[in-house]
Amino acid sequence: MTRTIRFAFMAAALTIATSCGSSNSTPTSPSNSGGNNTGTPVSIVSGARTLTTTAYNPNPLTIAAGTTVTWTNNDSTTHTATSDSGVFNGSVGPNQQFSFTFANKGTFTYHCSLHPNMVASVVVQ
Repeated sequence: MTRTIRFAFMAAALTIATSCGSSNSTPTSPSNSGGNNTGTPVSIVSGARTLTTTAYNPNPLTIAAGTTVTWTNNDSTTHTATSDSGVFNGSVGPNQQFSFTFANKGTFTYHCSLHPNMVASVVVQ
């Protein structure tokens, strides 16, 4: 129940944050589908909590505007894909996914809020 409340709070905060800024990107809900989401894949690799720039694969990721990126957690612990600028924030449990559609061009750096040494970026052209 606490996790559901936390997710609802994060989703509401993200909605407010993205509507106040210049971003037109739209988050989609995390998924427990185990790999059935469509989108450009990013893997959170096994043992990621001890890694830095290799924790998310590929890194950096270059995509076209309008592309959905789907992070899949292949590790045994929960991680996040948290934008440094507050544009997106998804908690991803083991074998779960989080997807986000990048509507605007730019470079979006992100990290794991639970393991801040895990860093990566998405370049939207």
